[in-house]
Order: sequence, then C-alpha cells, then structure tokens
Amino acid sequence: MQRVFTKHPGNPVLRPADLGAGIMYVLNPGAIKHQGEYLLLMDAATLPTPIVLWLARSRDGIHFIPDPGPVQNWPRWSADVCENCIYDPRITRIGDRYVIMYASQAPGRGVRTGVVATRDFTTYERIPQEETGQDNRNSVLFPEPINGWYVRFDRPMTGETDPGDMCISYSRDLRHWEGTKNLMTPRPGCWDSHKIGGGAVPIRTDRGWLCLYHGVDRTCNGFIYRLGVMLLDLEDPSKILARSPQPVLWPEQTYEFNGRVPNVTFACNALLEDDGTVKVYYGAADTCIGLAEAKLADLLDACAAPNPHLTAFYGPP
Repeated sequence: MQRVFTKHPGNPVLRPADLGAGIMYVLNPGAIKHQGEYLLLMDAATLPTPIVLWLARSRDGIHFIPDPGPVQNWPRWSADVCENCIYDPRITRIGDRYVIMYASQAPGRGVRTGVVATRDFTTYERIPQEETGQDNRNSVLFPEPINGWYVRFDRPMTGETDPGDMCISYSRDLRHWEGTKNLMTPRPGCWDSHKIGGGAVPIRTDRGWLCLYHGVDRTCNGFIYRLGVMLLDLEDPSKILARSPQPVLWPEQTYEFNGRVPNVTFACNALLEDDGTVKVYYGAADTCIGLAEAKLADLLDACAAPNPHLTAFYGPP
C-alpha cells in the first residue's frame, strides 16, 4: 500500500514526560501557526484522569516546548454548568480570531460541542451553544463562510463505541446550528467500516475542499483508527466529489500500537505550508503525539485513487 504521509523519524515529537510529573498521556492536538510559531493545543490527561488543554510552542514545527501548565482563563460553559473534561480541539482561523471547537463533558449532561474564541491564546471568549439534547463530537469549522453560512462537520452519537455517521451543519452566528444532514456513512468491509468523523479544518484548493477524516474498523479484539481524505464541492460542501478508498495514515509503529488506546492514529489538524507540504500532528495510541507530512497534490490524488486490492478481489466496478 502506498504511503501518502511520511512520518517524522524523530517521532514522537511530544511525550507525556515533556509536560512534567502528573501527566499520563498527551494526544490529539489542534494546531495553528500564530505570530511565527507553531502552536499545539493538546489533550493532556492528568493523574486524577480528567483531560485538560495544554499549549506547546515551536519555531521549526518539530521541537516543541510545552507551557509550564495547562491553559488558564478557560471560560465556564455557563453559570450553572461546569465542564469536567475538555478534549480534541480543532482550531479555525477566521479573520484575526481563532475559533476552537472541542468536545465538552459535564456531569449528568453527556458530551457536547464547545466553542471558544481567542485572538492571542491567552484570553478566551465563550460562544454559547444552543442546547440540542444530543451528544455530539468531532466538530470541525470550515475556514470561511460559504454562501453566508458558517459550516461545520459534526458526529452526533449515542454510545462511545456505537457506529456513527459524519454530518454537516450550518449557522449564521456560530451559536445556533441548523440544516444538519448526513454527509458520509461508514463503508462495510473497508478500513472505515464502523464509525467516521471529522479530522482537520478543510483546506481550500482549486479542486475542492480537501478534508482529512478518521475512520474506525472494528476487529475481533478491538478498534483500529486510521486517517483518510475526501474532496468536497467548494460552493456546496455537502456534495462529496471523491473519497479515498484507502487510508493515508495508519498505525504501524510501536508508539501507535501500544498505549492508553492501542492501534490509533487520530488527527485534529492539517497545516498547509507555502511549499505545498501538509503537516499533521496526530495522536498515537492516545498516549503521545507524532508528526507526519505529505504533499498537497498527493493527498488530492489519493481522494480518487483506485484500490487495486478491491478491484482484484471483487472485479472492476
């Protein structure tokens, strides 16, 4: 199988020990370039188990220095609801503001999409969300309004391990979301056969929105998390132009096989560099963070590449 992404030879680029005593796991960062630095907004699992968000900074995109402690000044969900676990942030720059969508858990409420904005990664502003009564995760905001609407991916869910589709929703104000519809469903017998969800903020290209997503395959002794790509129409992102038949990143190293959750490569970011390279900082086995790189052109080609293994097995389509 052709490897579209190349993993950095120095992986993992961040380990729990890099954050100091009291951190068991570090994983699933949002990533952005801000004022000449690469910023990773990471999940950090503390000894009492709750996950907090923690920043790490780098000039070269490889060697990161974590902040002395977790993010401060994170706004409360509301006056009467206090989050007890926040994780898996995706960071979208819109104008001079960064909008962070993340998974928010609170006692007795389940998991919802939380939305917070910042301009400097020092102070944060809550964007309250209309209560839906529905658990939701893996929300990813597009980097610009489309036809006057903010657009995001969603993954409404029941149980943590239940099958799940990937949805798309629309909003005028980033608070009230409507028009939710199924965008994509798992494919029986494939690497994304059990559940799927949004990964990175979509990248605008001449051929469409390039979107990184995760797919889960259920095996006889557990799950495998891999990454794939798809291409969406620029004016109507609910229209899929192409979807990769094969994964573009998958577990194959010891640090991806062994950890808090084995057999996981999971991404919440994709950064396009000026030379056409796409950097992805991914959670490995829910324990540490790896770096992988690919060319934008290769990712676009992967969306519609044929799968010779399926063709040989099932015959031509």
